[in-house]
Amino acid sequence: MHLTTQDRFDDHSIEQTIGLVRGNTIRARHLGKDILAAFRGVVGGEISEYTKMMAEAREQALDRMIANAEEMGADGITGIRFTSATVMSGAAEIVVYGTAVKLK
Repeated sequence: MHLTTQDRFDDHSIEQTIGLVRGNTIRARHLGKDILAAFRGVVGGEISEYTKMMAEAREQALDRMIANAEEMGADGITGIRFTSATVMSGAAEIVVYGTAVKLK
């Protein structure tokens, strides 16, 4: 699967635009990680537990978007964008979306 945040590929021509594809996941904080994060909030520094959690969430959402595109018969996705939103206290949704295309 070819992926880009651009509207086109520099090294491939788009034969057909298939349509919108997306993937998402919702992740909740973990009590143990919250305790470590609170400690880091006092002493300063990166909260690596949350960094790892969000990186895993982005990868899972991306994998789901790619699966969605493959189901539609696409071999590329253009215009990829990520967004996030708070779903409830302590939980966030990561959404990735783009345009599925068929390449020449």
